[in-house]
Amino acid sequence: MTAYNLKTEDDYSRQIKPVLYNTAADGSGTWLFAIVDTDGHVQVDNLSALVAGANRIGTVSGVCKTVSVTKALESAVAYDIGDVLSETDTASAGTAWTFSAIFRANNTGGYITKAVALCETTAVTPRLTLFLFNATPTCELDDNAANTAVLHADQAKYVGRIDFPAMMDIGTGDSEAIATPGTYGNLPLWVDAATAADDLIGVLATRDAFTNTATNDMILKLTLEQY
Repeated sequence: MTAYNLKTEDDYSRQIKPVLYNTAADGSGTWLFAIVDTDGHVQVDNLSALVAGANRIGTVSGVCKTVSVTKALESAVAYDIGDVLSETDTASAGTAWTFSAIFRANNTGGYITKAVALCETTAVTPRLTLFLFNATPTCELDDNAANTAVLHADQAKYVGRIDFPAMMDIGTGDSEAIATPGTYGNLPLWVDAATAADDLIGVLATRDAFTNTATNDMILKLTLEQY
């Protein structure tokens, strides 16, 4: 065993109390000293790469991600109050609005801070509601069908809703609406990811009757502040 003459007092004869580390959480392992370089910096071994997923060093906020989803709305007839907006009115063929990988990782969460709706049809003014889930719901998804969200069977997946103000356009551009913390509409809205998924799933319905030009696009954009 090598012996070292370690100085245990400083230049003023004060006892130095070194920080000790143990290789076992209960103190039953090997006791170790921290090693420093000539500048007094603690030396550490090269760290292994962090496993992909939710691992972080510290808490980082303000990391935002925007995901956009586009659907060509199929219906060539007027939407009634409370109808679903989707890509097909074929029975049981409509799909949800999937905001893929909007969360930082599975089983995390975040605040939706902005939501944008754009409709390719000009001069329509419906108020829209987006119901949000962290897994695909069993409610109605077909275009121009009466909305059934939120079904009681989907309550465990339901994470909230966004109410858009009435759409508008100035000129001949897309009709648009935006929901932010400065408007009504439930923002900012905390939402949780599923244990095994990092997507948000939406069901869009209208609170007003309106007529869309068949196959014109509806675009939804969500901005999530990730945690």
